[in-house]
Amino acid sequence: MTAVTTVPAAVPRPALRHGPLAGTGTLLRLALRRDRLMMPVWVLALGASFSSVATSFSTLYGTAAQRAELTASMSGNSSIRALYGPIFDDSLGGLVTWRMGGFGAALAAVMSLIIVIRHTREEEETGRQEMLSSAMVGRRAPLTAALLAAVIANAALALVIVGALAGAGAGGAGALALALSVAGTGVLFACTAGVAAQFTESARPAKGLTAAVIGAAFVLKAAGDSATDDGSSVLTWLSPIGWAENVRAYADERWWVLLVLAAAIGVQAALAYTLAGRRDVGMSFLPTRPGPATGRISTASGLALRLQRGSLTGWTLSFAVVGVIFGGLTGGAADLVGDNERTREIFERMGGQSGLTDAFLAAMTGMLGMVAALYIVSSVLRLHGEETAQRAEPVLAGGVGRIAWAAGHLVIAFGGAALIMAVGGLGLAVGYGHRLPDILGAALVQLPAIWLLGGLAVLLHGAAPKLAPASWGVAGICLAIGWIGPAVDLPRAAMNLSPFSHLPKLPGGEMAWAPVLLLTATAAAVVAAGLAALRRRDMVT
Repeated sequence: MTAVTTVPAAVPRPALRHGPLAGTGTLLRLALRRDRLMMPVWVLALGASFSSVATSFSTLYGTAAQRAELTASMSGNSSIRALYGPIFDDSLGGLVTWRMGGFGAALAAVMSLIIVIRHTREEEETGRQEMLSSAMVGRRAPLTAALLAAVIANAALALVIVGALAGAGAGGAGALALALSVAGTGVLFACTAGVAAQFTESARPAKGLTAAVIGAAFVLKAAGDSATDDGSSVLTWLSPIGWAENVRAYADERWWVLLVLAAAIGVQAALAYTLAGRRDVGMSFLPTRPGPATGRISTASGLALRLQRGSLTGWTLSFAVVGVIFGGLTGGAADLVGDNERTREIFERMGGQSGLTDAFLAAMTGMLGMVAALYIVSSVLRLHGEETAQRAEPVLAGGVGRIAWAAGHLVIAFGGAALIMAVGGLGLAVGYGHRLPDILGAALVQLPAIWLLGGLAVLLHGAAPKLAPASWGVAGICLAIGWIGPAVDLPRAAMNLSPFSHLPKLPGGEMAWAPVLLLTATAAAVVAAGLAALRRRDMVT
């Protein structure tokens, strides 16, 4: 009798879920873990700005009469309206909304674009997204996780703003309306970044495209506010930042404008999802054009210029425009301050004791210098980006040494800082209409402090590349000290932490060569140390 072997029936395995959103939760947790430092810094820094402005206004304009006088003087100045928008209410909350509503919305938009591009296009550019997509990750999961991360960041920002205003005595429905308008604008531009990420093959053009949309929105709002004093201009309503302004926090809130923001968010999110489902990973709807058959870049310096020329051009044009605007405000500096002695003291702490006009000019050149520090850090960290993306190794595999490779980018960074400060100084002089040599000199005297912060970025990249992004934190601290410190009267020891506090207050003050030369020499030494460390260490892999 022949034995019969029975083969057990195959047990059906449960079907694995692999929908378009599969893996979203895992990717979201990964994104929040990667941004566990960046997101809190952005949220707390923006929230602290609202809190500090509220504290300053409550100190400077403590009575209803003082606030009414400020409102009357600011509402009639078209240049001030272009910069900050109209004042809809002269309460403390209304003044905070006027001063920080537009800027807060724009900064929330910048935070959102960084988050979304970081977790979409940057992941594809480095090849990590293709590796993840080979597992159980849906086609639309990366975009969903990035947008959810941006929503979480903006929701946290809204909570911080509400808490900050409530702590300053300006809570209530107005605080909620202001927080939702700022956070809603941030989420809207997160969706804009999600759309931009579908059109470019690399992260930098995606960031540039979204930043250009944010800039255009701010310019439209400024043009509309300059024309009218009630936010009713068509140009203002064409701008999402103008929508945030027209929520009118603390002034009979228009809650229905938030529905306009929500509708725009839904439309852009739907567009981003549609585009994401119609392209391959790593591809884009606007592919990079192939270069010429014969290469035209023969040096490392030429490559650095090619990579950074767009950024330098954008910064230069921005400084020219901002310089002209601030210069136009200079002639009315006395009207801006009025009879408020506390405001006069703040400008004098920022710009020196040499007279209100000179103090205002010195304060504006100082602010340009602190913003230029962000440019130089960004430009220096392009070295870090090229290295971590493994684009530096093919260059260094040829006949290019590390110092020559780095020097090409550093010339653009340090020379570009000098260029944008010179253009900003020229813009101030053109807007003011007087004293070109004095104002240009005041702008250029900021360079040693700018170069020192750039040198610190070089040192961190050369000696400890994993800590190189901390350069942003140092520049941000210096910006906060220079912006908020004079308003809250920080102790001198705290102000001295910023290299900008050691520079002479020009124009109007006496030129002090000792701190200028010392900061310049220190910057040179720090750069040399960073290049020496870069030459000795292994390249990041």
